[in-house]
Amino acid sequence: MRFHNKTVVVTGAASGIGRATAILFAAEGAKVYAADIDEAGLAATAAESNGEVHTVRCDVTVCEDIKALMDRAAAETGGIDAVFNNAGAGGDMAKIDEIEPEGWDRTMHLLLRSVAFGIRYAVPHMIGRAGAAIVNTSSVAAVGPGYSPNAYAVAKAGVLHLTKTSAADLARHQIRVNAVQPGFINTNIFTTSLDVPPELEAQAKGAIAMMSQAAQPVARGGQPRDIAEAVLYLCSEAASFVNGTSIIVDGGLTIGPRHSWDPEVPDLFEALRQMKAAAEAAG
Repeated sequence: MRFHNKTVVVTGAASGIGRATAILFAAEGAKVYAADIDEAGLAATAAESNGEVHTVRCDVTVCEDIKALMDRAAAETGGIDAVFNNAGAGGDMAKIDEIEPEGWDRTMHLLLRSVAFGIRYAVPHMIGRAGAAIVNTSSVAAVGPGYSPNAYAVAKAGVLHLTKTSAADLARHQIRVNAVQPGFINTNIFTTSLDVPPELEAQAKGAIAMMSQAAQPVARGGQPRDIAEAVLYLCSEAASFVNGTSIIVDGGLTIGPRHSWDPEVPDLFEALRQMKAAAEAAG
């Protein structure tokens, strides 16, 4: 087992990517501290796991909660080996010319400040731990517009830069810091952000899965396990030479315009080719 007897903290572990990652870490032998504000969801995560999962209620917008989480994990096990700063939601949906300061700040606190202080309060318990690693959840939205609301995209771009600067800061402690950038993953982040009623959630997730598999070269919907596998790799010995960077896990969504990979879509020069062929045929 890659993480036998290692202590791992996962935030946002009540559902989706966080749940899948906590369960996979536990299956690989880790002592997992699964944190979220959704206590019922945390209980379901622990019940689904066949390993050691300790559930902790934690609101990552409250720095005192983050510190208490890290302190508890370290106090009960002797230290922390890996942290997955993952908790989040869609944030404020407003465009830049409509968003209010409260919505902007709420989004930044949830998606960016929480990661900064997840690192801040974990590091004292990680110094001296061989192979210590931190992974932060960014997004394909950090690549450019069109994948999310404005505030979310800015926060996730901030997570990428925070990851790089933190890797530099923590090099003296031999703590690696990397990020993962999910594409369209079939979790409840979309249905929650759009306030989809519970009775329509399964139907909405099905529609999202159908849409996503048609939007990228890999013709299937992304699943939480896809991201979990990348996170465990980044925290493992196999990634010991990987630091200050990110892995995009998006089924090829961001590789280029659709015509670059879909043979059914004409490329930019197809119209010119057809024009030339028509002229030659007429001549």
